[in-house]
Amino acid sequence: MIHEDSPCLVFLTVIAGRKLKDALTESLSEEGGRLITVMYGKGAVTSDYLSDMFGLVAEENKVVVTCLLACKKTDAVWNMLITKFHFDKPNTGIAFTVPIQISF
Repeated sequence: MIHEDSPCLVFLTVIAGRKLKDALTESLSEEGGRLITVMYGKGAVTSDYLSDMFGLVAEENKVVVTCLLACKKTDAVWNMLITKFHFDKPNTGIAFTVPIQISF
């Protein structure tokens, strides 16, 4: 049974370069993220000679940060990811949410 007064939650996933791990977890905690989990991964990026010459190689080591977030906090988190971590620019990170339905 789903109640109208159930809290609205989303499951946030952020994938970024590993060097952003500490700053991301701290910022998400400040914005109200709960049950923050960090996992390490490796990107599937391959570089070619020309990219290496111009220093255009994307970071291969990634961090996947997940947390629970109140629905009313999602706009603040999106704005934080754009302003502080430049997620609106290519090759900086990916973030998405999945709604969580709470039923009793």
